[in-house]
Amino acid sequence: MNAQDNLENQLSDRARQLLKTLVETHISEGQPVGSRTLARASGLNISPATVRNIMADLEDMGLITSPHTSAGRVPTEAGYRLFVDSLLQVEPLNEDVIEQFSARFRQATDTHALVQSASSLLSGITRLAGVVTLPRRQHNPIRQIEFMPLSDQRVLAVLVMESHEVQNRILKLERDYSRPELEKAANFLTEQFAGMDIDEARRRLSAELRKMRSSLNELMESVIALGEQALSGEEQGGKEDYVLAGETHLMDYAELSDMEKLRRLFEAFNEKRDILHILDRCVDAEGVQIFVGHESGYSVLDECSVVSAPYSVKGEIIGVLGVIGPTRMPYDQVIPVVDITARLLGAALNSR
Repeated sequence: MNAQDNLENQLSDRARQLLKTLVETHISEGQPVGSRTLARASGLNISPATVRNIMADLEDMGLITSPHTSAGRVPTEAGYRLFVDSLLQVEPLNEDVIEQFSARFRQATDTHALVQSASSLLSGITRLAGVVTLPRRQHNPIRQIEFMPLSDQRVLAVLVMESHEVQNRILKLERDYSRPELEKAANFLTEQFAGMDIDEARRRLSAELRKMRSSLNELMESVIALGEQALSGEEQGGKEDYVLAGETHLMDYAELSDMEKLRRLFEAFNEKRDILHILDRCVDAEGVQIFVGHESGYSVLDECSVVSAPYSVKGEIIGVLGVIGPTRMPYDQVIPVVDITARLLGAALNSR
């Protein structure tokens, strides 16, 4: 039995009800909760004095604390964790809302648009920051490579995959290429790399380049240069690890509105590394995962919670999405939104 279970077992029914009411009131109002307010809101027929005694016990257990400037109490991280694990009641989203979500995904034209829709949905519904990692590239062999000349020493590379997905990349080169040169290069690269996925083709091309560098003629150098850019460039829109939406919503919460806190938080969003580490911890888990405050392991999120869930295609987890917000986020509303968004994003990707 862990420490959290011990704490829960020590709580009477009245203490559990008071803790639940205190957390819900603090989430809603963002202020310390006093004994009289708690006595009225709890629905328990007990006096404010009895409430104060139970509050003192909860404080001794480390579940609530009293800020220096107020006689009221606020939940601690341990209090929020016990609330999330044992006291929270989550209602599923109704069918109309789910259909609205599905309709948004049906409007998306490609994978990147689907991810952006998911991020915007999470942010728009919860009024918090929505984050979605881009899908890990599944085994998707190359079927054909084509090049089309553009102006200003640019070439459009078209990668046609076995899944019928088409990826377009604009390559910036050191000289103009004629259409026959591009056709020869495309035929050679298709012959060499058809049936391989992009990562495998890129590795093979780099190895060939190292092996053949001393004996390359001008034509082969051109082909290799085109191939390297075509296979290493990302799809138009730039290389991203995740798509983030609604981070400015966090400025609406007093506990996060300190400019130094916001600066550090937005820097973490920009650098991405720490946020990705947290989300990666959800890849091997089933269902919704919740990190409260220090549980994330990153000081910049000490006053935040992360609610996340993996999304899958054909039974394989290929990404994670979630919501980042203050510890006092409305978990009962956020959890079902994160859960259904993950399911619908996976279904939308699966249908493609």
